[in-house]
Amino acid sequence: MRSLTIRWSLADAPDGVEAELASFVESTSHARFTGMAGLRYKTWRVRPGEWFEGHYVFVSDQARAEFQQAFTETAAEAPGSQMIGSPPILIEASEVVAVAEGWDGFQPAARA
Repeated sequence: MRSLTIRWSLADAPDGVEAELASFVESTSHARFTGMAGLRYKTWRVRPGEWFEGHYVFVSDQARAEFQQAFTETAAEAPGSQMIGSPPILIEASEVVAVAEGWDGFQPAARA
């Protein structure tokens, strides 16, 4: 499975940016990526004061490459970049070796 990680540093981000990012994901970003063609799934992760990232898994190399190119061209203007005050520090393609679903199943949610 083709994946992409986009990570922003929060080292110099404004106070409270983690809550702002979480609200944006809940109100806007989650809906944008739910049902997106070519995307298997996306997760958003944060280590407060350290980093915020999106991790995407695509159906094909082409879907990943198209998304990566389009995002990279406008990375500095992305909503995350605007909230954080800087562009991503990492845009990295990779491969997912396997995904296991636990006994309790997968729960898609905008906020846990």
